Amino acid sequence: MRAVLLGGGLALLISLLGTRVAISQFTRLGYGQEIRDDGPTSHHTKRGTPTMGGVVIIAATVIGYFAAKLITMSEPSASALLLLFLFVGMGLVGFLDDFIKISKQRSLGLRSKAKMVGQTVIALIFGFLALSPWLEDDRGRTPASDHISFIRDFTAFALPTVVVMALIWLIVTATSNAVNLTDGLDGLATGASVMVFGAYTLVNIWQNNQSCEISPGATCYEVRDPLDLAVIAAAITGACFGFLWWNASPAQIFMGDTGSLALGSALAGFAILTRTELLLVVLGGVFVVETLSVMLQVGWFRISGGKRIFRMAPIHHHFEMLGWEQVTVVIRFWIVTGLCVAAGLGIFYAEWVAGI
Repeated sequence: MRAVLLGGGLALLISLLGTRVAISQFTRLGYGQEIRDDGPTSHHTKRGTPTMGGVVIIAATVIGYFAAKLITMSEPSASALLLLFLFVGMGLVGFLDDFIKISKQRSLGLRSKAKMVGQTVIALIFGFLALSPWLEDDRGRTPASDHISFIRDFTAFALPTVVVMALIWLIVTATSNAVNLTDGLDGLATGASVMVFGAYTLVNIWQNNQSCEISPGATCYEVRDPLDLAVIAAAITGACFGFLWWNASPAQIFMGDTGSLALGSALAGFAILTRTELLLVVLGGVFVVETLSVMLQVGWFRISGGKRIFRMAPIHHHFEMLGWEQVTVVIRFWIVTGLCVAAGLGIFYAEWVAGI
């Protein structure tokens, strides 16, 4: 538990101070955000705001985690290293996207196909290693499971490896893109991420306390390295808190695709490694709704020959177009996220209680 507190606290401090430094340096270098011409007109005032702040979130998380492990004299686990690989790797894909936007002075970075290739490569490497027998522990558990999971593995049979790999790819790419779509208003994605990663900190601590090694029984959890995953969850939560100080309206810096793709992939990684893939749909309900709004808008536009369901997608822009202030949209979306997280944690705990 000391490592969890240290990881979260150190990441918070590094992010809080590091983001201020990043704002100064990125402004000096001219790393400003380009704004879509077809977006809400109120966003045009944000043109030139420093972007790529996700670099600070990633650095604060990694430094916070390894510093906590060093101070507590404990070794990093295979699950934690895998999650950090996914987190940093997807952040690099986002960094390339942001850098192209800045260097080319356009609102679009990597081509969609190139971006998807990068996401696919990282996701498949993560999935392959997470299922690899090379990373089995002394109980024969791999970091990821070959079953479909909600609170825990509930299918009676193992899925073929190719199917599991496809599911891992889908979860990672879908969740990383979902957070990317949500990152459209000052503090929206950052604040929502704080709550969901905070939830995963609690889930991992609970899974550790009720693991089959500590508390054998019908309701114990067969999860690899839950306490070490809790350290990373706490570190990301702390890093997002520190970043939110500067990202709240009016934002002095944006996380960019560097941050949104990294955070989204980390959420997917936690869902996969904690055997809670379907629970993520509840915990990250806001991210799901944002993605569905885009899918519905695009689908209906094509089917109907140009008609729209929303005034603009993702859905947070729809409320802006209705006349809501940005701060109002963000706070209300935070409230909805809080309700989703409360519902998800309630379901998680209720399943354990009902199993006794």
